[in-house]
Amino acid sequence: MDALEAIFTRRSVRKYSEDPVPDELVIKILRAAMAAPSAGNQQPWQFVVVRRRDLLEEMAQVSPYAGMTREAALAIVVCGDLAREERKGFWVQDCAAATQNLLLAAHALGLGAVWCGLYPREERVEKTRAVLGIPGQVVPFALVPIGYPAETPEPVDRYDSSRVHIDCWEEKV
Repeated sequence: MDALEAIFTRRSVRKYSEDPVPDELVIKILRAAMAAPSAGNQQPWQFVVVRRRDLLEEMAQVSPYAGMTREAALAIVVCGDLAREERKGFWVQDCAAATQNLLLAAHALGLGAVWCGLYPREERVEKTRAVLGIPGQVVPFALVPIGYPAETPEPVDRYDSSRVHIDCWEEKV
């Protein structure tokens, strides 16, 4: 699958088969996440791979939108490590880029995944820290349940020319 095909066909997958995901694929997904661009190459990310069924059950409860984590073979929590932050505030963009790469890699490898936001919702961040023992200088950013898809949502073309502005916001006369 080429890059554009992965971008245009990736969809959020919330239903998974019971098949386990091999470690080799998880490592490829993490390599892709860590290949993301970051401000000043600070790479402020940390990743928690969650495979234990009891922890996946608890993670399904950290957000009202994370119930599918119960069925997933695993979940990856993308975190921003503030101790690695050299360019203040850019860790959010860096972790978002890493999360997008992670989603595209999972899709390209035949897996399904969905981005469940944790940050900036403080209650989700704190619940995640408590469940996974994440230290205070590390901020849980996103929860990504992953597994072999048990559903295949159709691609959607979201291009909207009314949201494209050329040279400036409004035409100058």
